[in-house]
Amino acid sequence: MPGYLVANTPSGTDCRPVYRHVPVLLEEVLTFLRPSPGGVYVDATLGEGGHAEAILRASGPSGFLIGIDRDTEVLAVARERLEAFGSRVRIVHGHAAEIRRYLDIFHLPQVDGMLLDLGVSAYQLETAPRGFSFTREGPLDMRMDRTSGVTAETLVNTREEGEIEAIIRRYGEERWSQRIARSIVRARRRSPIRTTQELAALVTQVIPPSARPPRIHPATRVFQALRIAVNQELEPLEATIKMAWTCLCQGGRLCVIAYHSLEDRVVKQTFRAAEASTPHEAIRVRVLTRKPITPSVVERRANPRARSAKLRVLERV
Repeated sequence: MPGYLVANTPSGTDCRPVYRHVPVLLEEVLTFLRPSPGGVYVDATLGEGGHAEAILRASGPSGFLIGIDRDTEVLAVARERLEAFGSRVRIVHGHAAEIRRYLDIFHLPQVDGMLLDLGVSAYQLETAPRGFSFTREGPLDMRMDRTSGVTAETLVNTREEGEIEAIIRRYGEERWSQRIARSIVRARRRSPIRTTQELAALVTQVIPPSARPPRIHPATRVFQALRIAVNQELEPLEATIKMAWTCLCQGGRLCVIAYHSLEDRVVKQTFRAAEASTPHEAIRVRVLTRKPITPSVVERRANPRARSAKLRVLERV
């Protein structure tokens, strides 16, 4: 079980590159969360700390924020970014599914707002050794928490063809999943598949040019599927959302940003089920976004990675 790290402790590294990423749907998140002085907030997927920095500024001088993330490397980036806020921020190495445990550590029964940004951070994508991007040569790792878990390399080189096909079809919604899984198994018989670009090239060769998706790399869905499988991203999502709203105070809001249809479907269905099931219970919630909030044309042009983002918001009433 990962422990928690307090902000302002030394990161232990001096050579790690720092990416000042642009937070997605930042103004919309601030509008719904309504950060204010004295408020308590949780960024349960802290990443590089862009949203957290804005929340802390908006809730100054006395707002408090807990930032949680599975990735120790991006936590070091966030820690440096948020250092100026001193004791107003605490940084935790852990999983969003354990929000309640971390709040208990800091003796916080409830919070005023919470954010779950389910995307991959710019740091993870831009750091080749992490293995998230098919555009950069690196080992097939893809673990958000490199202290534990199975790598994508292990997955593609050891799992049965049927299991690989199921992962690509389910998590990538890739119509060529069967052909891709078959090619992976054939290729690994000659030699193990070790790198991101090796796998990306294999997938590209399998998909006919006429069937390749427009505007995205042919390997995009396969890499998404493997990342989701390696990090078990979908399995705890529903339970995490349910736990999150029980941690809200009256009037508190939960913002969730999803980036692909599988995530967004879970968020939408969980929100709707919560609203329908709570009218006569002690904890009542309502959905504030009947349709998801999406980035403006201006934001999509300025930050192409935001193009698929969808924000949904739930309020405890």
